[in-house]
Amino acid sequence: MSDLKTATDGKAVGAKPKREPQERSVRVVMLALMIAMLLAMLDNLIIGTAMPTIVGSLGGLEHMSWVVTAYTLATAASTPIWGKLGDMYGRKGMFLTAIVIFLVGSVLSGMAQDMGQLIGFRAIQGLGAGGLMVGVMAIIGDLVPPRERGKYQGLMAGVMAIAMIGGPLVGGTITDHLGWRWSFYINLPLGAVALTMVTAVLHLPKRERTKAKVDYLGAGLLTIGITAIVLVTTWGGSEYDWNSAVIMELIAIGVAALAGFLFVETKAAEPIIPLHIFRNRNFTLMSVVGFMAGFVMFGAVLFLPLFQQSVQHASATNSGLLLLPMLLSMMVVSLVAGRVTTSTGKYKIFPIIGSILMVAGLFLLSQMDTDTTRFTSGLYMAVLGAGMGFLMQVTMLVAQNSVEMKDMGVASSATTLFRTLGSSFGVAIMGALFTGRVTDEMGARGGGAATSHSAQLDAASLAKLPAPVREAYEFAVSSGTHIAFLVGASVGLVALVAALFVKEVPLRGAGPEPTDAVAV
Repeated sequence: MSDLKTATDGKAVGAKPKREPQERSVRVVMLALMIAMLLAMLDNLIIGTAMPTIVGSLGGLEHMSWVVTAYTLATAASTPIWGKLGDMYGRKGMFLTAIVIFLVGSVLSGMAQDMGQLIGFRAIQGLGAGGLMVGVMAIIGDLVPPRERGKYQGLMAGVMAIAMIGGPLVGGTITDHLGWRWSFYINLPLGAVALTMVTAVLHLPKRERTKAKVDYLGAGLLTIGITAIVLVTTWGGSEYDWNSAVIMELIAIGVAALAGFLFVETKAAEPIIPLHIFRNRNFTLMSVVGFMAGFVMFGAVLFLPLFQQSVQHASATNSGLLLLPMLLSMMVVSLVAGRVTTSTGKYKIFPIIGSILMVAGLFLLSQMDTDTTRFTSGLYMAVLGAGMGFLMQVTMLVAQNSVEMKDMGVASSATTLFRTLGSSFGVAIMGALFTGRVTDEMGARGGGAATSHSAQLDAASLAKLPAPVREAYEFAVSSGTHIAFLVGASVGLVALVAALFVKEVPLRGAGPEPTDAVAV
């Protein structure tokens, strides 16, 4: 198979004109990339379903949350480092390394004999996952010019939908029939296919190896800062009170580390995140929009199934299917927006429309109560999904179009990082408001004692409650989702303001085809 060449129109500084890769070859590579992306996205969703069984087998209930936290921390902290290493030493090698690390972590997690081992091995998995996500985005940025990238947006949105719907179902099926260890081993065949295909069909232009040293100090400070932020959002209001000494110390450590990181990056020869990319208005605005989209998206994914299970009495077994209206809407709209972008080269209108629909969808969801039907809530979710469909891929598209080709990795990783941090803040803030409202309402209605151990009850526990207490709990959950989604709508307004200031810059690849291919 002929080498795939990066396609641009030559407008990026430091990039020479190249022939656009053959569409069929790109599709084969995209299939391999989507398999790798599916690996990273499926993992937490599958493991979440298997966690009760894992705890029953290994014990360590008090450390259960760390199984997810360790993975999330390692993913967030490693994402910008993977992006920079790809820019410095070559994208393909770093991507293959990330897949191998992820698979090694999967095997070790499946072999864990106690909760401590599982937490450590999950961190290894997360380390690889950080490279998977940013690697996919950066490689797509190398192979496909922004003007043509819209063709593949629906594919990426489809993978996200498959992961969110199929993850819980696959996790439950595997755990019931093969045992929880296969929740990790299932990654091996998928990973082997991704490794084989990427090795065989992905050919990127060779890069001249940089002689500059890795910015280890910057990497260390950024890792400490991100770790502190994620721990604050994970522990605040659950493990520790928001005003506790532990949370205050973590905030101080995070602020100090990030301030030190910003100073170091101004001096480093090869900074982990070059600060000059934020001088580009569109890149900075898309970082803000991505953060807000992550805030809203993962908050919605957390609370919508909870509302439908607790208030609308839906089955927890099919919780992934409850999100189908939102995910299908997101996938279809993303596909349409991508096609329009490819044919017209215009994109500014999409983040604006997406932000408006996101705010509208969240406001509608905040109006749900104990009488809201599943059909009505499904329509509201479809509105939110349409908004997310306009936003999820265009943020990466515009961010990558705003930087030079040599900074493609760091731009992809920074955008991914902001979305990840947004999701952490969304889950923490919306979760804290939800829990507080549920607790207050239950206390006011005389049901506090029944739910003092948790603001979230599963379907089995809910069915055992006396009718008056159950009704009080349903009202409390409805009230909790009201405040959570109302805050989400307010956050969406920030994304809308940022989207209004985006400047329509021509997408690379919009010009005429060059006659000669020049390798770099």
